[in-house]
Amino acid sequence: MAIKKIITYPAEVLEKQCKPVQKFDKKLGKLLDDMYDTMIEHDGVGLAAPQIGLEERIAIVDIDNELGTIEMINPRIIETSGEQNGPEGCLSFPDLFGEVTRPNYVKIEAFDRKGRKYILEAEEFLARAIQHEIDHLDGILFTTKVTRYLEVDELKGVESE
Repeated sequence: MAIKKIITYPAEVLEKQCKPVQKFDKKLGKLLDDMYDTMIEHDGVGLAAPQIGLEERIAIVDIDNELGTIEMINPRIIETSGEQNGPEGCLSFPDLFGEVTRPNYVKIEAFDRKGRKYILEAEEFLARAIQHEIDHLDGILFTTKVTRYLEVDELKGVESE
């Protein structure tokens, strides 16, 4: 697979509303595989298409749990509840971390690489990672939600999305 270049801020593509995916084909499957390899190469737990320069509603998340890699094509948030506050980073903002408040629970509808619709419910860190990636697809950067930037010594165990 191919490792893609991570687009960093202030690239315009990071703040654009992405277009829905229309074709579920082998090209999409290869793109998802490349996104996974790119995310792993850069020690991330999530990656959205704008972060590799594409304006498409495609994102992946893998927090190293029993669900494995979650591929989200044309995802939309159906429901949220609760609240959590925690550290976030982003591959498009190297070495920048901040505290962000997000819902603790999220329910999404999305499609897999074969065009099959699914519903997924998530809590805590997985919910945070999913919301972070869907924000990317809407041109929303985590820096717009930071309540406090974090110093390096406060970052024990923080993953980048």
